[in-house]
Amino acid sequence: MSSLQQIEAAILNLAENEFEQLREWLLEIDFERWDRQIEQDAAEGKLDALANEAIAEFEAGHCREI
Repeated sequence: MSSLQQIEAAILNLAENEFEQLREWLLEIDFERWDRQIEQDAAEGKLDALANEAIAEFEAGHCREI
């Protein structure tokens, strides 16, 4: 049995409150990794094209008013 299979089996045996704590912990880690990836992509200029497109659309008046 692989480590992942062992982890999955252990998760299935968690009490409801323990599962909820694990879920929240995993979500927090996921959000932190996502934030780091966005920051890295922005620093590397990978988001520049999207930002420029959004600015151009805004300046052209193609954005809906909120």
